[in-house]
Amino acid sequence: MGWDEGNVFYSDQAQFPRREGGGSDTKHAALRKFKEFIRAFRSNNGDLPYRESLVHNTKFLLVAIEDLESFDPQLSENIRRLPADFLPLFETASAEVLASLRSKVATETGEMEEPVTGEVQILLSSKEDAISMRTLGADYISKLVKISGITIAASRTKAKATYVTLMCKNCKNVKMVPCRPGLGGAIVPRSCDHATHPGEEPCPIDPWIIVPDKSKYVDQQTLKLQENPEDVPVGELPRNILLSVDRHLVQTVPPGTRLTIVGIYSIYQAASTQKGAVAVRQPYIRVVGIEKTYDDSSGPSAFASEEEESFKEFARRPDSYKKICSMIAPSIYGHADVKKAVACLLFGGSRKRLPDGVRLRGDINVLLLGDPSTAKSQFLKFVEKTAPVAVYTSGKGSSAAGLTASVIRDGSSREFYLEGGAMVLADGGVVCIDEFDKMRVEDRVAIHEAMEQQTISIAKAGITTVLNSRTSVLAAANPPSGRYDDLKTAQDNIDLQTTILSRFDLIFIVKDIREYGQDKLIASHVIKVHANAGAPRRVTDVFEGENWLKRYIEYCRARCLPKLSASAATMLQNNYVKIRQQMRQQAHETGEATAIPITVRQLEAIIRLSESLAKMRLSVEATEEHVTEALRLFNVSTMDAARSGINQHMNMTPELKNEIQQAEKQIKRRMGIGSYISERRLIDELSRMGMNESIVRRALLIMHQRDEVEYKRERHIIVRK
Repeated sequence: MGWDEGNVFYSDQAQFPRREGGGSDTKHAALRKFKEFIRAFRSNNGDLPYRESLVHNTKFLLVAIEDLESFDPQLSENIRRLPADFLPLFETASAEVLASLRSKVATETGEMEEPVTGEVQILLSSKEDAISMRTLGADYISKLVKISGITIAASRTKAKATYVTLMCKNCKNVKMVPCRPGLGGAIVPRSCDHATHPGEEPCPIDPWIIVPDKSKYVDQQTLKLQENPEDVPVGELPRNILLSVDRHLVQTVPPGTRLTIVGIYSIYQAASTQKGAVAVRQPYIRVVGIEKTYDDSSGPSAFASEEEESFKEFARRPDSYKKICSMIAPSIYGHADVKKAVACLLFGGSRKRLPDGVRLRGDINVLLLGDPSTAKSQFLKFVEKTAPVAVYTSGKGSSAAGLTASVIRDGSSREFYLEGGAMVLADGGVVCIDEFDKMRVEDRVAIHEAMEQQTISIAKAGITTVLNSRTSVLAAANPPSGRYDDLKTAQDNIDLQTTILSRFDLIFIVKDIREYGQDKLIASHVIKVHANAGAPRRVTDVFEGENWLKRYIEYCRARCLPKLSASAATMLQNNYVKIRQQMRQQAHETGEATAIPITVRQLEAIIRLSESLAKMRLSVEATEEHVTEALRLFNVSTMDAARSGINQHMNMTPELKNEIQQAEKQIKRRMGIGSYISERRLIDELSRMGMNESIVRRALLIMHQRDEVEYKRERHIIVRK
């Protein structure tokens, strides 16, 4: 075999087996090629990107695999196939190149000393498509993979030893043992390699003790990556995988961030595996490169130039706003204003950051309140499918922790970590909450902060942190009695606290109006939808199809940040003052505050609406035309809801007032304080005395408002207080 011909053999040759095709792949040749790549690779415009960035940033070097491939295909192939072997070489090469570049700098200043260079971390990036988490299998072990997902949890930072220093108990011999990277441990030899002198007792087996102070460490953190909600097959639970990040990637990713990562698919021996399963290992990914997928400045490269042209052409059309609104939930008949509001919510206003660091939200929140079967949930489902990022949840089935964030104890390490809820996972998108009125009050309070400040603060189990939740909220609710009752005031119908109502920019009261012509149109529309459900749609326009709208929304949100023009600002100011005056007058006449408050938040809401209307047309500033439409939307939704319900005091003639007082007198005569009677029986008795039924009902309603009577058993029984 030629073992004893005087060559020096390294233990590393076990790691680098000789390949067919000569010894060009040996450690030394690869090292030389990596050095050459950093020093000599030129980009398209002729500069030396890696050499420059290494001089400016000595801690890490971001390398694109495509550049490596164009320089030497064999190198990139090696990195892809055996990343665990070749990446340490790459890091050594970059540290050596840095040392040589540094010493040149030192000679120019006249001091001739070698500078101390630390380690350089290599981060890889790749333009290839990410693969699904479900396809990762045994074939991918120890190879480079690229997957995308959303981080749901991040552990605390730990110190991971890279070299462990061992000392022999018997002869005090010291030895350095390298640790496997990632979640692997060190391999400690069984015996001491000290040559015993005559008279010394030989070292026993397993003599080593670890000296922690002399060992070398790096930072390490584990993350949990879950599949993107849109990639999960129907009826399946989303999968998640463990990630291990070290050195400069530590603490860069908060929970709720969407990531695409490049890493080495590895395995580790879990601490608590089942008894008997000796050869079973748990998979994890050792991350060697992170790209954040969703950001405000999501890259311009995402859209092809012809696609951009088509978007700009569409925005120039005079009917573009109308066209977008017609694409919103086309299967729902009518509700034109709700569709316009949903379009505004999908496009969103402009986020602003003030010089003192205060952030103003740009996301629009909409509440749909009304009768059953008015297609509220249908709107929510449509938005969930169309918004680039969306989470759908139901009020009854979600708790405060599930919406915001929960603190969970890790099974193996017994430490606490954060797991983001629906509002965190939908960061940069829309949260659709159905059955909003069925939520418990304490759960609803939890989303106050998320809706206005757009952050979620956590102080639980020793973890104090702030998570981002820059989301729009689209909520649907029913009035407390199930249907919207015109006989009641707005306060009784809406039954949500003013604190939460003021956070909604638009509040729509959706009524199911019984009207012959309307019913006929709705019926024919529903029948048509059912009849043509299976038929293939003819797409006549280029600007149609669900996917087109999704892309257009993404494009507008990434590219366009409109500002208010001066004339529009003046117009808005005058209108806001006028609206406040009307509300004050209404409160003065009726003697009670409106159910929906009109505050500065509503002024900001109109600004956001104007900006989103400008964004739909890719316009740089929001003009008076946009403000007029925003005010119209605000008037038909929130203002209309604030004025809704009957105000008995406004439209009463003196005769009517007298009759109601008579009825109240009779009711009090009929019922002593504390007694109770069924409502039906009371109305029948008073009708026999010649009183009008509707007047008796009104009298009861007024007494109920004054808290003189109360209803029991689903409004069947009346109790006088």
